[in-house]
Amino acid sequence: MSRATRVSTIRRHLVEGGLVDLGLSEAAQKAGHPARHETDGFAARQHVDATGALLVIVGAYGPDWFTTMREARHRLEQPYVTCHVDGEGPELADNELLVRWATSAELCRPASGQLAALIRQQETQQRAEEQRRGLEDAGQSDLF
Repeated sequence: MSRATRVSTIRRHLVEGGLVDLGLSEAAQKAGHPARHETDGFAARQHVDATGALLVIVGAYGPDWFTTMREARHRLEQPYVTCHVDGEGPELADNELLVRWATSAELCRPASGQLAALIRQQETQQRAEEQRRGLEDAGQSDLF
């Protein structure tokens, strides 16, 4: 079972990241219509999944709720916050994210494909440089 994820902790991380807590009730969050709110911001509520783990659902609201949701995901996926964010699930609306503490395996994995691509590129450049040096040491040089 995963570690309990508290709504107050997730709320604090988002507020520290510059997002506005709208403080909506659970009923208002479940009613939907994220664009109906005048102010861009988020609301969070506690959720218990099928395994009994305590998780948090974060919803984005306001005229530009999609940008707010993207900012919330970005903030919560930072390495120092150590959360796992999932936007898919039967209990989630389009404007909601499911948040839980990341497992050790998720923390060890590279954060993005861009990082892995950058590492591969650097390794390729390093191998090419070593091959060039090897040819120069053998008395051969590139013709071009």
